Amino acid sequence: MFAHKILITTLAIAMAEIAFAQQPPVKVNVLNVCAPSSGEQKELSSALAKAPGKPLFSKDYEVSRGHSTLDQSAPIPGMQPLPPGAASAADWVRVRREFPDAALFSNAQYSFSVDSRNMVETLVLHVRDPKDLMQISIEDSASTVASATAMLSSSTPVSRVKLERFGKASVVLARCAGAEGNPATDQSAYEPIFHAASSIMERYRDALGASKLIPQELARLGVGTSIGTSTKAGAGSKKNP
Repeated sequence: MFAHKILITTLAIAMAEIAFAQQPPVKVNVLNVCAPSSGEQKELSSALAKAPGKPLFSKDYEVSRGHSTLDQSAPIPGMQPLPPGAASAADWVRVRREFPDAALFSNAQYSFSVDSRNMVETLVLHVRDPKDLMQISIEDSASTVASATAMLSSSTPVSRVKLERFGKASVVLARCAGAEGNPATDQSAYEPIFHAASSIMERYRDALGASKLIPQELARLGVGTSIGTSTKAGAGSKKNP
């Protein structure tokens, strides 16, 4: 009887070891957004070079606007967390234009969001037939402008570039300030990428007529002409109306 119990215990342990061995390994991807590798830098430069220099759009388009409460339970990348119990909301305008059928990208989506402390504009280019690259996202923000018109009439440097890839981790480059007590990260090597992204943002802002359209749409939401800002937030906080 004792030998029988030992046999059962031995078999149970063996089965547990087999089951554990069959578990797929857990893979964790850690994005180094402050200092991407040389390979990732090449991917970023290559993807940005694919954006049409002179965007030509089809007749199809969409303009939407809304007011959304920001979800503090799911922090937005780049957004400063609010104090416990605090709530925040953003007004936003989104413009989408379609590319011709033969173009590499299917559409361009531009969005502009405003809350009590910040303004953010984001441009997303969606690839029509994604094989590796799915979309390019370019973002900039401002913290001391007086109005949306002021921000849209100036050249705001891009602060974040993100590539969404099919079946792979994203590639991200973001401007990184030094933490308290630590020096700022030297990102001079990435300035050509930031410069290229900023140039794309300016071209598409002009092609979409954002400098005129956005203030008009924000006015319909009751957004004032003078808005104080102090922090950065991601435009991903916007939701569909």
